[in-house]
Amino acid sequence: MLTDLPGVRFPLIQAPMAGVQGVELALAVSGAGALGSLPCAMLGLEALRASLERIQAGAACVNINFFCHVPPTPDAAREAAWREALQPYYRACGIAAAQQVVPAPMRAPFSAETAELLAHFRPAVVSFHFGLPSAELLGRVRAWGARVLSSATTLDEALWLQAHGVDAIIAQGLEAGGHRGMFLTQDVSTQVGTLALVRQIVRAVRVPVIAAGGIADASGVAAAMALGAAGVQVGTAYLLCPEAGTGPVHRAALQSDAARHTALTRVFSGRPARGIVNRLMRDFADDDSVVPAFPLAGAALAPLRQAAEKEGSGDFTPLWSGQNSSGCAAVPAAQLTQALVRGFDRPAS
Repeated sequence: MLTDLPGVRFPLIQAPMAGVQGVELALAVSGAGALGSLPCAMLGLEALRASLERIQAGAACVNINFFCHVPPTPDAAREAAWREALQPYYRACGIAAAQQVVPAPMRAPFSAETAELLAHFRPAVVSFHFGLPSAELLGRVRAWGARVLSSATTLDEALWLQAHGVDAIIAQGLEAGGHRGMFLTQDVSTQVGTLALVRQIVRAVRVPVIAAGGIADASGVAAAMALGAAGVQVGTAYLLCPEAGTGPVHRAALQSDAARHTALTRVFSGRPARGIVNRLMRDFADDDSVVPAFPLAGAALAPLRQAAEKEGSGDFTPLWSGQNSSGCAAVPAAQLTQALVRGFDRPAS
């Protein structure tokens, strides 16, 4: 399904990682014969247009990825309670009340305006996280022949996606870093590891299945393919590549012993996501009920993150990472891709 796309020689997708990558990483991976991805949820229309123009100029096949969440209804009381819960941190960092209210980081769902812009560029692959857009918007994507992919974190989600006409399913195992693609439930007890999830989905659906979560080297690629996957998606391993936009504090954490301990948290955005455990995650591990709905939590955290990072601390930074950071290496993305795709030629060991 992937290798019949223009320029794609290997069924490997570089996972879209909003906030830590842009066009550079996508183009580098696509240039190495895999499928690079551009995360678009944090891009405004003009930034998206500029990125698509760069991809078009490079004649690259890139997976264009979007979120499909329903924007929350503003809740001033809950957001005020969230800032109140953060007051001890504000005081410790010397952040005045006037500095505590900043615009929330943009995480926009796929929209009619986005579809209209995308139609001018006609990307070959469009993928979604948190389900799918409306049938009308999905029809506009299909109108130019794009392949449609979306993430499933359970068998029920995979069956729902197949029923709604996706061309391939990304089976996102519990090991994966960043936001869970959950959309039928927010109950994290439903989440299972990549090995179990891929096998369940492969046996139950007719469309190709892409394995994601914990795959960090050629052996992991081979293991996923042995489970019946049609391809793999890899994210965390690319975070140290020079083409990634991973910040210094995040890079340092990925190269430290702390990277061995990751967990799911809602504290940074309001949705479950996996990252390296830090101070904020530990402090709210037992009760995150005060955290605002996705994606509003980040607004109140932004001043804390900025202050801490100036001191070299990641206490308030979302240090997204999967459970297996062993494949992270500060090497060019093309070199890492070449190492990963060797797994397509070897048996699982």
